[in-house]
Amino acid sequence: MKSTPYATVLVPAALCLGASPCLLAEEGGFFKDASATLQARNYYFSRDFSDIRGSEQSRAEEWAQGFILNFKSGYTPGVVGFGLDAIGTLGIKLDSGKGRVNTGLLPVQEDGEAADNYSRLGLAAKMRVSKTELRVGELQPNLPVLVFSDIRLLPPSYQGASVTSSEVDGLTVQGGRLRSTSLRNESGDDKLQAMLGHVPKRQVSSDAFNYVGADYQFNDKRTTASAWYAQLEDIYDQRFFGLKHSEPVGDWVLGANLGYFDSSEEGKQMLGRIDNQAFFSLLSAKRGGHTFYVGYQAMYGDSAFPRVFANISPLGNEVPTYEFASADERSWQARYDYDFAAMGIPGLTTTVRYITGDNVDTGKGYEGKDRERDLDIAYVMQSGVLEGLGIRVRNVAARSNYRTDIDENRLILSYTWKLL
Repeated sequence: MKSTPYATVLVPAALCLGASPCLLAEEGGFFKDASATLQARNYYFSRDFSDIRGSEQSRAEEWAQGFILNFKSGYTPGVVGFGLDAIGTLGIKLDSGKGRVNTGLLPVQEDGEAADNYSRLGLAAKMRVSKTELRVGELQPNLPVLVFSDIRLLPPSYQGASVTSSEVDGLTVQGGRLRSTSLRNESGDDKLQAMLGHVPKRQVSSDAFNYVGADYQFNDKRTTASAWYAQLEDIYDQRFFGLKHSEPVGDWVLGANLGYFDSSEEGKQMLGRIDNQAFFSLLSAKRGGHTFYVGYQAMYGDSAFPRVFANISPLGNEVPTYEFASADERSWQARYDYDFAAMGIPGLTTTVRYITGDNVDTGKGYEGKDRERDLDIAYVMQSGVLEGLGIRVRNVAARSNYRTDIDENRLILSYTWKLL
């Protein structure tokens, strides 16, 4: 992977933003309603593979600095409004080494070393008529069938076209066609690939991901019903039905998130037959600073859960380390969140979570089992010279009898400047 000089991203973007006051009076809403932010993200990531299964690398450990520049214009006046969005990203290696790569923070070069830096500048033209918007170019969709997985140094993006319409009150309809992707630790464009469960299927690729779906909010926006269809051309197609609801009951707020996926092979069937049905449920109860969760998730059919590489999914028991989405897997989750604002310490939050799964069809004559314990602590400075600085610590212990055990630590510092 050849690194890209970061000046090619930040300098043109800075000149564009610097020029905006001169154009403000002439362009009207295009700049009047514009916004721009610059986020600095410092990321340390460490995984120790304590029980190697199918890999010779015993650990992955890297430290990197990232910058994410986002510019979103307003729309030109008139019945049809036009606009332009831009995203510039830059990743810089702070610490890495041969034998410690593949954290997802940095590109890996042919010599096995991480690149010193990588960057990208993406543009998206947009057009709006009434409450319908067309976008063409660099996209970062967040959909049940393609979740926006900003879980490393820099976010991934896709290249294509999308339409979003909210003409009917409470109803949002979306559709699109994505032809390529820029992965979270790469600067170029790649064809689209698939994952089945936790296994990347990088031997085949697709030229397009097509999707269409609708979300309908009702009951004073406390209930949302969703229906979606997605197709990774010549690999798989997928249907999703979801229901979310929250209900105040005295001092409590009760919540439910239910979903069902049905996936099968598509077109040329480049990964062969795919047969997966996935059900998940995540129930919650919130009172004051306390939120309690319990979740159940089940895989049916002969295949693991398919998704676009290297995305996460909205499955209730999926976390960034284990997915609990192998063939025939059943899993339970218990989770507890606490917001210390209830104790007079705003900005401090914690999450502890335990998930256990079994009944995995390993194809090796024995039942697969896995479990994971997560602890997250986050704090956002509320005042002083460091106001707005976010600090997040994550510790994970994940164990399995059919895949690699993982001990993981992450430390993330982030700060966002509002430029416009």
